[in-house]
Amino acid sequence: MLVRRLSRALLVNRSFLSSFNSSGRQEGAVDGMDGDGSSPTPQQLLAAVGAIIPPMSPSAHKGQAGRVGVVGGSLEYTGAPYFAATTALRCGADLAHVFCARDAAAPIKAYSPELIVHPALDCPDPMSEISVWLPRLHSLLLGPGLGRRPQIFATLNHIIQDAIDKQIPMVFDADALFYLNDNFDVLKGYRNVILTPNRVEFARLYRSVLKRDLRADDIEVENIEQLAKHLGVTILCKGQTDIIVGDDVILTCNVTGAPRRCGGQGDVLSGATALFYYWAHGTSVACHNTPLPLPAGPLAAWAAAALTRTAMKIAFKNTGRGTLTNDVLSIVPAAFSALFGNK
Repeated sequence: MLVRRLSRALLVNRSFLSSFNSSGRQEGAVDGMDGDGSSPTPQQLLAAVGAIIPPMSPSAHKGQAGRVGVVGGSLEYTGAPYFAATTALRCGADLAHVFCARDAAAPIKAYSPELIVHPALDCPDPMSEISVWLPRLHSLLLGPGLGRRPQIFATLNHIIQDAIDKQIPMVFDADALFYLNDNFDVLKGYRNVILTPNRVEFARLYRSVLKRDLRADDIEVENIEQLAKHLGVTILCKGQTDIIVGDDVILTCNVTGAPRRCGGQGDVLSGATALFYYWAHGTSVACHNTPLPLPAGPLAAWAAAALTRTAMKIAFKNTGRGTLTNDVLSIVPAAFSALFGNK
């Protein structure tokens, strides 16, 4: 069922696959990316990402380019799920669903008529509403603005279990990462997962899972490898250089970004990751006879990191110290075209 759905949804531009091993510079490569010869060059990575982006076509149907679900949004935090879901749309997803608490629904609806908002997380029987929609989604982002109330975490557990049963790729960010500190066994045996922690979130999860002391300032690549292998997932550890580890692959992303650190940047990255993950995972499933040059998780994470950094750089050039995440959202399509072209 999943393979048939993904085969229909993804129209792969196979010519990009062969370009992964070429030495020519891909159009759209940006400043701040220098290969070190020991891993794929940025140009090769750009070509690999190009292979998973479904070309636009007048014969395409609504939903084929991606139906992304975002689980998050509480009374205190309504902007985070909006930023994440809107980023997915700005990257080319056709539909974005937000599953939030009832108090968050009206603000999120007011932010954007583009989002499909489900005020279900704190309902008496939340899964009766959510389970209807999960089979229609291509990927799921958990955590932006979710909050940490016990009732919400109980619902989150049910969503994760249902998504695993349906083999839906998942991205964990923000409060969903906090949930994993005490519930990481929920992921046991399921590999279609990307975690997007910052250094503080990573160190906390590392201590919880591996029972070893680690400070955020002391994180090394080997620590990320240890946790990724233990959990069997891909980890995108955000920092001055983003480090991506999964499926025995290590990638770094130091694409030129911006010195501004406004709230919401992580939501932009996680929303992009959810869509790129669907494209990458779907390509690898639908085109198993033409394997991707890199595993889906690391490739999707690198693409999202590069896009977020590029969008921040352009937005900062325009608005400087006052750059807000709303400024970044409007730049995402231009950043996407600059990196990956406009197929």
